[in-house]
Amino acid sequence: MAKSKRDQVREDRIQNEAIVDAYGPEEQSLGWYYYIENKIHFPFQAKCIRAKAVSPLLKGETVEVRCLAPENVCSNDMLVQIRWHGRAMAVPLSQLTGVDVDKSTAEAIADWHYWVAQGYCF
Repeated sequence: MAKSKRDQVREDRIQNEAIVDAYGPEEQSLGWYYYIENKIHFPFQAKCIRAKAVSPLLKGETVEVRCLAPENVCSNDMLVQIRWHGRAMAVPLSQLTGVDVDKSTAEAIADWHYWVAQGYCF
């Protein structure tokens, strides 16, 4: 993902809502987990915007995102549970964009995409 232009409003929101008082990678991942859990309204339809080696999705595929993956599997990346070919599986949120989602959901997804695009990590 190409590094995007710095967005101070988004940076402030992430700092004050997602990773507030987070010291170290474990606390940052937990902060992000609960930020996303509270802001995204599940289920929703999503479109794959990029293929990833850890996911079977291809660019352009549409899936139903059912929920955030369990906390213990989101320590390195934010993963969401999808329904794909009759199976439930977790894929990176960074490869999806919401389709006709509410403002809160769209903002949380965009915040995560921004974080990843900036090269930030836990």
